Amino acid sequence: MTGTDTGVGKTWFATALIATLRAQGRRVAGMKPVASGCDSTPTGLRNADALALLSASGLDLPYEAVNPYAFVPPIAPHLAAAEADVAIRFSVIERAFGVLAARSDCVVVEAVGGWQVPLGEDGAVADLARCLGLPVLLVVGLRLGCLNHAVLSARDICRTGASLAGWVGCAVDPQFERRDDNLQALQQLLPGPCWGLLPYAPRAEPIDLVRHLRVPVQDID
Repeated sequence: MTGTDTGVGKTWFATALIATLRAQGRRVAGMKPVASGCDSTPTGLRNADALALLSASGLDLPYEAVNPYAFVPPIAPHLAAAEADVAIRFSVIERAFGVLAARSDCVVVEAVGGWQVPLGEDGAVADLARCLGLPVLLVVGLRLGCLNHAVLSARDICRTGASLAGWVGCAVDPQFERRDDNLQALQQLLPGPCWGLLPYAPRAEPIDLVRHLRVPVQDID
């Protein structure tokens, strides 16, 4: 899944989607291939989003497979990688994805930032999605400016030949004016089904958000 920007609720949606699929009886792994803004721990660098995905999955998975590329500074990933003298390679991410896929029925992959965030010489988030052969879910942060960001992101997803499975709205700004009018516009402007609208609930447990999602099983399969 990708977002219209950073901080738009991708992890809220990812953990809620994992909980939804688990409630259907599936074994689900979460993955955050690249993460900046990580903390140093006795066991290595750890990212809060990746840990949330790992916790939501309930599976005994190696952290390095869930988050193969972790960087300390909370900056654009290609800059963080260059600063750490690390090259982000899609082949490494593919191998980690294979480990997770072998231990689960499906893998929910949360990309970093937005659709065209550069990752390095191998390409951007868009290129990684095509490399892994995954359908794309667009997370729209419901705040001022979301219409432009959502339409441009959706158009570019379709332009690049990726499959846009749908979109979800996340209420990241509780003071967002004319929310319902903007949602109506998004319904008209975006291709693909709306998978749900997540409320402003930053401290909610994933299972508490399940009722806000409408997951088309055929798109998951």
